[in-house]
Amino acid sequence: MNRIEEKMNQLKAQGKKAFITYTTAGLPDMDTTEKIMFAQEEAGIDVMELGVPFSDPIADGPVIQNASYEAILNGATLEKTFALMKNVREKGLKTPVVFMMYYNTVYHYGLEAFVEKCIESGVDGLIIPDLPKEEQGMLKSELDKKNESPILIQLISPVSNIRIPEIVKDARGFVYCVSQMGVTGGQAEFHKNIREYLSSVKAASPVPVMMGFGIRTASDIKPLEDVIDGAIVGSHFIMLLKNNNYNTDVVKEYISGFKAEM
Repeated sequence: MNRIEEKMNQLKAQGKKAFITYTTAGLPDMDTTEKIMFAQEEAGIDVMELGVPFSDPIADGPVIQNASYEAILNGATLEKTFALMKNVREKGLKTPVVFMMYYNTVYHYGLEAFVEKCIESGVDGLIIPDLPKEEQGMLKSELDKKNESPILIQLISPVSNIRIPEIVKDARGFVYCVSQMGVTGGQAEFHKNIREYLSSVKAASPVPVMMGFGIRTASDIKPLEDVIDGAIVGSHFIMLLKNNNYNTDVVKEYISGFKAEM
């Protein structure tokens, strides 16, 4: 069983919510990213999203756009991100890690080679915002060839509507529910029909439902805790890192505090 699925089953058995954070690989450098990953594991993070820097991150707002840009300027590449993953796994990192990336990067690398490299380096999941359900066939075909392949996490938006059952019917790991229209990094001003939308996903999904975009604190999701299984924090976590000079103690304090309050 995939690490993500194992973690989700464990949390369900314990009656707990999942907390997932996003960091950009190579911000400010790969060595610091490694330290941040181990600090998160020590603090008890459930799943880590690791952003693969890309020149045109269309689903991301200014904070993650800038993080990606800075990482690229500092030399971050997909190959170096794979090397980082392999290194942290060899050093004993057990936490599930999901690559958040864009399909052009995957396609250019070559689907078969990409999947093989994911397996070799210990990547557990993939979030690809610009790859809709209807266009996932080629990649899923490659992923399905081997049991060790990462799982493809499905994204759902507030306007998915009648497509929700189709999107989630064969979902694995968890589904990522976007809480608002637009890009990452907005205020915690969720879609006007957020409860109805999340309830629809919860009713249809065979896997846990996570909510992301615009979340900063556990109190942001308090009114929706009965219809979600966890929260994802990205832009706020990047800002926290940058504003505190990537201090790992701050990382641990934020994660442990969020989990305790959630």
